[in-house]
Amino acid sequence: MVSNKKSKRNEVELSHSMTHYLLVIHDLKEKKGYARVTDISKVLNITKGSVSIAASGLKKKELIEEEEGTKFLRLTELGHDEVHLILSSRALLFSFFKDFLKVKEKYAKEAACLMEHLTNHEVREKLFYFMKTISLSDKDPKKKKIINDIKNFESSLDLTQHKSALEFIDKQTSDFEKW
Repeated sequence: MVSNKKSKRNEVELSHSMTHYLLVIHDLKEKKGYARVTDISKVLNITKGSVSIAASGLKKKELIEEEEGTKFLRLTELGHDEVHLILSSRALLFSFFKDFLKVKEKYAKEAACLMEHLTNHEVREKLFYFMKTISLSDKDPKKKKIINDIKNFESSLDLTQHKSALEFIDKQTSDFEKW
């Protein structure tokens, strides 16, 4: 049964705005016990019509449904799973940017929000284990191994030829075949 869940997870493609709808529905359900189109529109500062259109799309993806006998929206099991994947991606990305890369909190939040729905299972899992390992005690052999891996890091991207990030940005070309 778990493998079926995983395969469905991989099929769900979410836009940035769909992610926000799911997170708001989840949050409203936790805080108020219900999520109405009106409440969602207030939180997101958009029209009720926009929420209704988005809700239709989320229903088609089987991520939300109406509660029986009401117009309240709730997450399906798949929708709830997606929310937890999104929230875990957001937390990992935010912490990685803020704590590891030392990005200002405001920009770390913004970047995590923009990327949370794009992070796939493999990236999320590798990031989790990387951050978990670097959080270990300095005496732990797992941490020593990852520190050695970082010291021996080799990239297919040669950044040594650029003096700054701006120079690197300026020299980029649209070589689609490379990616």
